[in-house]
Amino acid sequence: MRLVDMLRVAAQALVENPVRTLLTLLGVVIGVACVVSMAAIGAGAQQRITEEIGSFGANVLIVNPGATNKDGVSSASGARKSLTEADARAIGELDTIRYAAPSDFGTVQIVAKDRNWSTTVNGTTTKHFAIRQWTIASGRVFSGEEETSAAKVAVIGATAAERLFGTDDPIGQIVRILNTPFTVIGVMVPKGVSFDGQNQDDVVFVPISAAAVRLIGGANSVNHDAVAYILASARSSDWMRYAVDDVKALLRQRHDRETRDDDFTVTTASAALAAQESSTRTVALLLGSVALFSLIVGGISIMNIMLVCVTERTPEIGLRLAIGARPRDIERQFLIEAVALSAIGGVFGVVLGVIAAVLVTRVLGWPVFIAPEMIAVSVGLAAAFGVAFGWYPARRAAALQPVEALRSR
Repeated sequence: MRLVDMLRVAAQALVENPVRTLLTLLGVVIGVACVVSMAAIGAGAQQRITEEIGSFGANVLIVNPGATNKDGVSSASGARKSLTEADARAIGELDTIRYAAPSDFGTVQIVAKDRNWSTTVNGTTTKHFAIRQWTIASGRVFSGEEETSAAKVAVIGATAAERLFGTDDPIGQIVRILNTPFTVIGVMVPKGVSFDGQNQDDVVFVPISAAAVRLIGGANSVNHDAVAYILASARSSDWMRYAVDDVKALLRQRHDRETRDDDFTVTTASAALAAQESSTRTVALLLGSVALFSLIVGGISIMNIMLVCVTERTPEIGLRLAIGARPRDIERQFLIEAVALSAIGGVFGVVLGVIAAVLVTRVLGWPVFIAPEMIAVSVGLAAAFGVAFGWYPARRAAALQPVEALRSR
């Protein structure tokens, strides 16, 4: 029996029994839709994490104050500023480090003309922008002289610029931070939301010396040199591990921590995102398992329906065998029907999965990414399940004896 004839007979059998065909397709459609939508959500989350790593900066290390113990009194991590500008300068001199920038920050109310906005003020140096690979949209960043002289100049993020000045050009305008006037000299290119959900553009940068003397540090007369954290960048991604070790060794020596617990922590942006990626991957695997079980259920439904078909079409099978059809022709016939059901269900499942992924994006705002190869894999997987679960009914049909099959008429 020719393949064309087998395909024609398979199509006729599917069309003549629409209810049975629809019920058989349903399990495959749902299974493939689950696979496609879950893969799209997982790939979208992975892509977003990659973009967030890029938006934060390349090869970035973050040095934060750690838990401390003074005179028997323990304090939580970050409760006491154990890092200084001198630490940042020393880190910047390491061979494995390209840049290091101290930072101190606080949330304050900023006033510009008749507008005001509560935002983060970050006192830092121009190396902060180099580490974050953050460029200027208009204006300029601080000069070296402005950094050392505590000049009252500010560089603002896109969100802060919009809230304080609307559509007006912020360059040259005055903003009052804790009643101290600062001149806006630059506006940053938008960065978007960070991996921890913070709006990176809702910020105002000032020279760290100005923050220490006039703003944040002015409220802390104990140590004007203390900073909240230090950003650094390794010379390359291959040097990240060595850079982390070098920074830890340096700070242990500077803080006299050779025999005591560290009063600092060194993390990387990629490490922080890796934890988020791990959680995302776990959820994706869980949902993928559910999708796989849905496909298995769809395959079982194909096998059950095909077994019913064998019983219903026993006289037809006997007649074909009696007029010269070979058992392998019968087997191929039923396998083709099973594969056709699975492939058609796979196509409809892909359409349903894409629609579900788009709805997730629009309703929940979750990122999705639909890869063409995933669509091909889903349809191929559905066809493979058709072969796997259609084989037993096909073998059973091929094993029928012509005489016994004809007696059942």
